[in-house]
Parts: sequence; structure tokens; C-alpha cells
Amino acid sequence: MFLLGRFLRHLMRTGTLRVVDASGRTHTFKGTEDGPTVSVRLHRRRLQRWMIFNPSLHAGEGYMDGTLTVENGSIYDLVALFSRNMERAPPHPATKATLWVRRLARLAHQLNPVKWARANAAYHYDLSGGLYDLFLDADRQYSCAYFSDADDDLESAQGNKKHHIAAKLLIEPGQRVLDIGSGWGGLALFLSHQAQARVTGVTLSTEQFKVSRERARQEGRDDRVSFHLRDYRQQTGVFERIVSVGMFEHVGVPHYPAFFAKLRDLLTDDGVALLHTIGRADGPGATDPWVRKHIFPGGYAPALSEILKAVEKAGLWVTDIEVLRLHYAETLRHWRRRFLANRGAAKALYDERFCRMWEYYLAVSEVSFRHLGSVVFQIQLAKRQDAVPLNRDYVTDWHRGRFAGDRRLRSA
Repeated sequence: MFLLGRFLRHLMRTGTLRVVDASGRTHTFKGTEDGPTVSVRLHRRRLQRWMIFNPSLHAGEGYMDGTLTVENGSIYDLVALFSRNMERAPPHPATKATLWVRRLARLAHQLNPVKWARANAAYHYDLSGGLYDLFLDADRQYSCAYFSDADDDLESAQGNKKHHIAAKLLIEPGQRVLDIGSGWGGLALFLSHQAQARVTGVTLSTEQFKVSRERARQEGRDDRVSFHLRDYRQQTGVFERIVSVGMFEHVGVPHYPAFFAKLRDLLTDDGVALLHTIGRADGPGATDPWVRKHIFPGGYAPALSEILKAVEKAGLWVTDIEVLRLHYAETLRHWRRRFLANRGAAKALYDERFCRMWEYYLAVSEVSFRHLGSVVFQIQLAKRQDAVPLNRDYVTDWHRGRFAGDRRLRSA
């Protein structure tokens, strides 16, 4: 406990952390600033050593396995307390080496050839659909919602998100739309209904593919909306509009040039694309090791500089960028509370260890967007600089009911 104690004394700047070690002794680490108090118990001595070098990985696995328990507060409270202090404290020497190794290995972790990409997608997205029904909205939108008002409920905010994306795509009736990473089909079906578009969705998840195809059939839209179990690299044809929501995090930096080159080739000369992706505000980094191991193998949230470098090489115009800051924190707050309210049903689907894993996942994700610089980028792209209007009034016009197909909105 000696080394872990030194690490925690270095870390704590705000709030109080009480740790009961494996021998039953209580240690108190209090910051100089007032803040919440959280108490934890460590049940194994080796966990005390491992947490110094890789706190996130071993704290997360300790919570999953029950060798770390929170006795005052919740796992969210613990993660939030750590994160607030990480914002203030300089990196500890013991963790600097770990960060250096992670950054060296990050490109290898992001390799996603087609075969690996399918396996990585299946690992997370082919879980039981009943699990996702426990915490997502009715449309199963598994990405950042858009809160027009702080009091929006989850259903409203996810509807806002779909409207906001449609507004930026400027879809005209009958246009061909490609949805890369189409999930359970909600956005594709929305665009077909709201803009009378012909939509093609591609996903690598077998479960999502089955659900989305059945939804299109039940809604009588399968003549206008089609879904395919296909990698984006295998897609052919041309489309007036391309959208990708929550998929780019699984591409990997080594594949960015190929992704944007493919997007360029699939887009018509006057086409418009919208990329909606989690990103990081503090520059290039590495995926949290616990998240990479247990939740999103092969995943990486990029810095804007990493995205734009590849966009420029592909010869595409960046016609608009919007940074959604706390929208995902609020989305995750809704998901976390819904999951906790339905925890018994989740345990019936899987087991206690899985529930602890999912609690930790939702907690660290929310905290990342509240305190650690995670954001969402919406990047609008085109082959021509005049593919979209001169100003952004068309977004407001769409929300107010004017459709993007009004060509009078465009510049001469």
C-alpha cells in the first residue's frame, strides 16, 4: 500500500478518498480543495500494486471481479473523483512510462483490416438486443443525442439528433443516401420517411443487420431502404449524400486515408457527406486500455488534427464543423440511469460480472465527456465548395420545417 499511497497523495487535489487496504487498514487522502468523499475497499494486495501503473485498467477489472468495492458512493462517484483530480494533478512518474508505451503501441491497436473489423464489431454490437433495449431509446440510437434544451428527455434528444443530421445533409427527395455504420436502422428509416430519400445502410454487425432489415420490411420501406452486411471498403456505386454516425471510431488512424478516399469515390461531384464521430480535444492519444480490452477492441476516438490531415489528402472540402461538447455526457447520464434502473434484467441476460463491467463502461464514458476532453465532431464534407449554401441558415430552416431541397437557399 506504500507505493499506491504515494501515488494517491500525488493525485488528490480536490475531495477525499478513503481506501481500506487488503489488510483492513484505512488510509485517507484529502485534497486541498473541498469536494466529495468516496470510500473504497481493495480486497487483494496485488491490486494495490497494479493500480499504480495502470489505474484505469486494474481499477476497472477490480470492480468487475469484485476485488474493488465502493463502500461510500458509487462507481460513478469514484471515477468522477479520480477524473477531477487527473485534470488538476500532473502525471505521476509511474504512469508516464505506461502512457508512453500506450502511445507507441496505439497504431498497432488500431489496425482494422476487414476480417478484424468484423470480429471487433461482433464483440460489442452482436450482444443481445434485449440488453440495448434496457437503456437506449425506442429507436435504439446508440450515439450522441442532441439536447436542444437541458430538460429534453432521451427520446426527444435522439429525435433532435436525427433532425440535426438531416438538416446538414440537405437531402432532396429521391436522392441516394449511403449510411456507413447503419446500426439498427433508425437513422436510415428516418431519412427515408422525412426526406423521401433512397437509403442504403451498411453494417458489420449481424444482429444489427437482421433487426434493421426486419424494421424496413415491417414499415413497408424495404423498396426504398436496403441494408447490407458489408464493410465500407466493399461498397460500390455513387450517392448524392453519405452519412456516418458513430462508426468512424472503429476505423483506426492507419485506415483514415483509405476511408476518405472511398468516401470521395462514392460521392457524386455535387454531393454532401456528414461524419459524426467521438473525438478528443487535447490532441492525438491512445484508447483507454480497459475500454479497448473489454468494450471496443480496435476502437479509437481521434483528434480533429488526425481527421483533417486525411481529409485534405483525399481532396475533400470541409464545409462545416460543429463540436458537440456536453451533449454526449448528458446522453450517457440517461443511459447509465436507465441501465441501473433495469440492472436486474441485465443480470438475467448475462451475470453480475457483466453488469459491473457495463456500469463501469457507462461511468467512465460519461466522466470522459464531462472532465477529460472527449467531444463529438460533426464534420460536413463535399467535393465542391459550392455544394452547400453560403451560410448555415439552412440548418435552422430545416428545423423550422423548410426542406433542404429548396434550391433558392443556394448561392448563385
